[in-house]
Amino acid sequence: MPQQTGPIALRRIAGAAITLLLLCPAVARGNFPLPPELPPELYGNLLISRTMRKSHVMPAAFSHWRYRQKYTCRVCHSELGFAFRANATEITEAENKAGKYCGACHDGRTAFGIEEAQCEKCHNGELGYGKEKFSEILGLPVSNAGNRVDWTKALEEKRIAPATFLAVKPSTDISYDKTLTLNAEWVFVPPAIFPHKKHTAWLECSNCHPEIFNIRKKGTKHFEMARILKGEFCGVCHLTVAFPISECKRCHPAMKRSQ
Repeated sequence: MPQQTGPIALRRIAGAAITLLLLCPAVARGNFPLPPELPPELYGNLLISRTMRKSHVMPAAFSHWRYRQKYTCRVCHSELGFAFRANATEITEAENKAGKYCGACHDGRTAFGIEEAQCEKCHNGELGYGKEKFSEILGLPVSNAGNRVDWTKALEEKRIAPATFLAVKPSTDISYDKTLTLNAEWVFVPPAIFPHKKHTAWLECSNCHPEIFNIRKKGTKHFEMARILKGEFCGVCHLTVAFPISECKRCHPAMKRSQ
């Protein structure tokens, strides 16, 4: 049968396109339920309160942007053993005093100590505690979201020099800079690009593999945006600390717009 190119055929094509858009409303309209974005000075901030409320102690405030200039992610999330999920690590006063967790740095030498006179510096229950110091990072390379700082660019340009370890040196014989192309599950969404090198500058392989991502190529099941937005896979970091998921083009560079 010869190909139809007249008005009827065009109407059929348009009708098919509309049907497809209706079947894929999240992609067609950019309707993914993106979380509300916090002000730059609060993005990446959290309150540590897993055991404190039971003992009537105010939650401890922690701002990632205050530490990213000084330490890579692996220092806390590998060497010191902090879980990625907020309040998943049971930190005790005794462990801190023994030099674990916060006590590894807050020993009175590297940073202020954890004696009672200093308690309110952390245990204040204020998510925005210390935000007056946010201006200290405003001279770093600019990003459009999150803290409004492009931390990777700042690291690559040597504008910051965060320590990669405290006492346990990371492995230096592993060099893996492969960039992966990850096809999206939606027809109209271009592939995502994952550069290992930009991530291993901050993290260790064990931070992601095998708990978050299967080590085998194409071995991770249910890797999709709906689950990322629930805090799985990329959402472990890119909902709360690393640049937010709303920056679509930073992962899907062929996209025409961010949302």
